[in-house]
Amino acid sequence: MAPSKTVTLRSDTAVSLVDPEQTLKASKALLAHMKKISKQKASNAEKKDLLADPEDEEGVNDLPVWLSLTTKRHITDSRSLKPGKIPLPHPLNTDPEVRVCLITAEPQRHYKNLVASEEFPAEGRKRVTRVIDVSKLKAKFKAYEAQRKLYAEHDVFLGDTRIINRLPSILGKTFYKTTAKRPIPVEIQARIPKSDGKRVKRTKDADTPNACTPVQLSGEIERAVGAALVNLSPTVNTAIRVGNANWTAEQIAENVNVVAKTLVEKFVPGKWKNVKSIYIKGPETAALPIWMTDELWLDHKDVVADDSEETKAILPAEKANIGKKRKSLEGQPEETEPVAKKVKKTKVAKLPESDDTKLDKEIADRKAALKKQKKAAKKALEV
Repeated sequence: MAPSKTVTLRSDTAVSLVDPEQTLKASKALLAHMKKISKQKASNAEKKDLLADPEDEEGVNDLPVWLSLTTKRHITDSRSLKPGKIPLPHPLNTDPEVRVCLITAEPQRHYKNLVASEEFPAEGRKRVTRVIDVSKLKAKFKAYEAQRKLYAEHDVFLGDTRIINRLPSILGKTFYKTTAKRPIPVEIQARIPKSDGKRVKRTKDADTPNACTPVQLSGEIERAVGAALVNLSPTVNTAIRVGNANWTAEQIAENVNVVAKTLVEKFVPGKWKNVKSIYIKGPETAALPIWMTDELWLDHKDVVADDSEETKAILPAEKANIGKKRKSLEGQPEETEPVAKKVKKTKVAKLPESDDTKLDKEIADRKAALKKQKKAAKKALEV
């Protein structure tokens, strides 16, 4: 694939630089490859999966398709626990039986009435299985076992934007250890009208909660459940789910184009100048490129000459490789001469000089004493 040359324009106001034709071509190739691999696995399997969907002959219903974006610098400096949302032309979750838990600000009863009202669509009402405010959540689900039960009972968790930042301390690692079921922020406050292009200040009323209408609440829930979620962390690689393998290539391509454009313009600092490449891939497939940059760095200041003072300050001083194996030009290790280890000298204590005359005298005295003892013993025996 020929890399795009339009990135050298460095335009902050550019629309999407991704070519829709290239995206469609990559989507068709990826889906065909994923279906082929699934068929091979199913035919080579020793045992048949009895729980498999009989309508899913190719076994690709549950396989996600990901968009992978690589940046030149970290996309963020810290990990964000609040996922971002990108509305899609083809929603990711259209299951009518999905279980949604809505976490709201106080009072809880007002938002339950909104969901139960006749203006709220019946199909959406079946999805919302629990509505709870943050104070009840903190009181009832403080224990770890209760949090695990709540986590297992629902598929999607939505959080009011006014209290979304308080949820990590309440729900803890049960919800925020992975990105699977982190609460998604939704705007359920009353829409502030505009007058002459300016928002009118809302009059505070203690008896009337600041809440939207049932129709607006239903729309917010519908968009949040089907949106692509962006979980940012301090890295240069970001992956976002854009579809499933049982979709058509046109649906995948449309979602990819929308996600690529929105992700770069809304979440990437520096926008297209900071983007290195964009790929699409499956769970176990190679990544297919749909856009690549010509510039490997964000700014010319990022490039440092080898002999410059900045490089010398960054790289540690080279030390002689003494006593280690070095690779020759042919790639074979060369033998090096062993380095003699320094032996510590131990101090030897000086012995006193020997005196032979004194030693001979001591021996003679011992012999004379033995002779006297033998004579005394003989006399004792004779008597």
